[in-house]
Amino acid sequence: MICRRIATDQAPAAIGPYAQAVQVGPFIFTSGQIPLDPATMTIVGNDVATQTRQVLHNLAAVLRAAGSDLAHVVKTTVFLKDMNEFQAMNEVYATFFPSAPPARSTVEVARLPKDVRVEIECIAVLPDSLGNALR
Repeated sequence: MICRRIATDQAPAAIGPYAQAVQVGPFIFTSGQIPLDPATMTIVGNDVATQTRQVLHNLAAVLRAAGSDLAHVVKTTVFLKDMNEFQAMNEVYATFFPSAPPARSTVEVARLPKDVRVEIECIAVLPDSLGNALR
């Protein structure tokens, strides 16, 4: 099976030895995105809501570069610095997945890169690769 590395300047550049995403067959596996502005590589916001919004914009940019979008996300994993911020994260998250949201796991972690409040990774498929089974 062919593996294609995905890279775009519309999302933050990798800050380590990893790809922004990898496509294997119809599946796209993203690396975790944190709330960095892709142009300046600085952290956006101090609160989890603002940071979640930036993270999801970054994920959307990576998926676009791969030929997909948030509507084709089948699974996300959310890493939170503080589970007490779940509700605020969840309110923003819901606006990006208004209908038929993907499967999701949310875990509290001791620390995230650059001490951000949230990191999200996802698995998506290419449009039409599985017919209309997702929606």
